[in-house]
Parts: sequence; C-alpha cells; structure tokens
Amino acid sequence: MKFLILDTDYPDFLAWLYAQHEGMELQPYAEQLRLRRESLYGVADFYACNLRKLGHEAYDIYPNNSFLQAAWVREHGVKVEGSPVDPGSASPLWRRAKDLLSEASPQQLGSYLRRWYRGAQTFTCRYDILMAQVRYHKPDVLLNQAVIDLPSQFLKEARPYVRFMVGQHAATQLPEDLDLGVYDLMISSFPPTLEYFKRKGARARLSRLGFEPRVLSALGSGNRTWDISFVGSFFNVHSSRAKFIESVCQRVPQFRIWSGNLSALPPHSPLHGRYMGHAWGPNMYRVLQSSKITFNHHGDVAPYANNMRLFEATGVGTCLLTDWKENLKEMFEPGKEVLTYRSPDECAELIQYYLDHEEERQAIGLAGQTRTLREHTYYLRMQEFVSMVGAHV
Repeated sequence: MKFLILDTDYPDFLAWLYAQHEGMELQPYAEQLRLRRESLYGVADFYACNLRKLGHEAYDIYPNNSFLQAAWVREHGVKVEGSPVDPGSASPLWRRAKDLLSEASPQQLGSYLRRWYRGAQTFTCRYDILMAQVRYHKPDVLLNQAVIDLPSQFLKEARPYVRFMVGQHAATQLPEDLDLGVYDLMISSFPPTLEYFKRKGARARLSRLGFEPRVLSALGSGNRTWDISFVGSFFNVHSSRAKFIESVCQRVPQFRIWSGNLSALPPHSPLHGRYMGHAWGPNMYRVLQSSKITFNHHGDVAPYANNMRLFEATGVGTCLLTDWKENLKEMFEPGKEVLTYRSPDECAELIQYYLDHEEERQAIGLAGQTRTLREHTYYLRMQEFVSMVGAHV
C-alpha cells in the first residue's frame, strides 16, 4: 500500500530548525526533508520509515512548511497561483534569525522566534500545493495528523485521489462542529477523543503513541548530569502543571526546566529561576538521557495517561516520575517500570528517595526501557495501523 502522512509543525520549531542550518531554505526538497527527519522532533518520520520496513510506500508532507513546499513545486514543475515564498529573498531573514539565536538569552529566544515567525509570514498552508501532492501520489491511505488545520472541504476535494482516509488526533479539545464525514477511520491515543469520534458517528480505534529505537543510536551514551528534569510546554492547557511544578520546586532545589518559552507564566513565577532554555529534537532526548529522574505531568486534561514523554523518557532508559492515572497500568507497571505521584508532597518525597537510592532508580529506568522497547515501538504501532486499514483497502 502507499501511505501519505500529513502533519504540521509548531512555528517556534520551524524557525529554530531553519536557523540551525545556513541556507537550508535554498536546498532541494529531499535535503530539507532529510534535515527535518534528522531533527527527531515530534514523530519525525517514525511512521513513514516503519511503514517502509513493513514493505509499504510512505511519504511525509508538511503543508505549513512553505520553504519545503516551494522546493517541491519547483522540482515537480507544478504551476500554482503566486509563490509560497521566495527562498532567495528570505535568506537575509534567516541569517538575522541565526544571529539572534546566538545573541538571545534562553528567556528571550522563544518570544523572539514567535514574533519573527508571525512577522515574516513565511509558513502558511497552501492548499493548492497540497492538492497537487495528493494528486501526484494518489495514496491508498491518507493519514491526516492535522485534523483541525486542514478543512473538511479540502479533504472532500482530495477524496477522489485517495482510497482510504484516516484522521488522527490526541488530547486537545476538538470543536463540536468538526466535520468527520469525509474520513473512513479516526484514530487516537486518548480515550475521551475516541468517545468524541464515536459520538459523532465515526469509526474510531485506539492507536497509542510510542518510541523510535533509532533515537538511541543517534544519542550514544551519556552521563546522568541532572538530578531531576522537566521538558515540556506551559500553554494555557497546562495551568495545573505550572502550579504543581511550582509547589514541587519549593521542596526540590535541583529541579530544572526545559521549555520552548515561559511567556505564559507570570513574571513572579519561581519557574523562571529554574529555566534552562529550549530543547528540541536530539537535544530534548539528551536532556532526558542525562537526567537521573525526569518529571511528567499531563496538564489540564481528563484523567488518562497519554503523552509522548511516557515513551520518550522510558525509551532512553531514564527513571520516569509521572502523575498517577487509572490507565497507566495498561502501558507500564507503576512502582516497577515507572514511578507515580498523586500530590506535590508525594512527588517531592519520591524525588528525594530515588536520588538517594541509585540502584533502585536505575532498576526502574532499565525496566521501563525494556517494556518500551518490547511493546511500545513505532514499528509495532505501524503493524497495528496496517492491520486497522488493511481490511478496508
């Protein structure tokens, strides 16, 4: 089967990625895609590469990356109205971005990147280009991981070129008026989202998140430098997370935070004093790998364990301390493969205990990694996904 996977990237990440590679916006499509893949950000190409291992064709498309999309248009001789972006004229902007990346403090960086991104207006979804790509590939299966970003009208127009259409969404709330009629199947790792899909009359199946083992070869070995780390966001949906971490930080002076930015937090928040900067892609995995314990909190969502950090942290062998959820035991054994807390006091006590008991901590990290590499890899996830759609295609 041929799979086409659609996804969008955060503005901060895109600005950071292109600023890391001088002239990346001028490179051929395949080279830009390679650099995006090697960033290991999000799910990178973890779906596509494992589908190919299973003997299928699979391609990733990022509709809101205008530099990447412009390269595809140039190389395929596709005529579209206007131009998504002129890479040559944009180069000075990227050079300035790169200069400011080296000049800015971690606290300034996230705020700057968002302002620059919006001002430059270089990344927009061009549906005419995306439609040309769908027509070019004519996939058996189109997997849309940007259910909110791509309007149902576009998908209806693309329908004649697709045999089976799948939508995927995790935990953020979806609008009640979302049209799911164009999809043959909806998948999610989050039980309330599955209930939402079923309530709207869609066929829905559970598809958990996972870990890509090749990340380990990209990282190599590392020392446990940080006692207790947190890598994650502080958006509005994470208000309870910020309050919880503030409480823990009062008890644990070693607590350190990596995030895109802390602009959503009030200036007086004590978390600003624990902030170490952003950590995307390999840097995120290195922070996890170099931590004795890494902290996880699901934010203001329903009481279910469901985020990528569960698998990223255990995948690199770090002892994971996560908030207790009823369904966590379906993925990991609490107390043996991961640690769980129910209150700030319990969380702080667990941190101190396992920092003082290295052998027990290492045993939990190893057990969690063993479970993830045995049951939670993207290769296994794609086997399950192919089984879901194979009966219909």
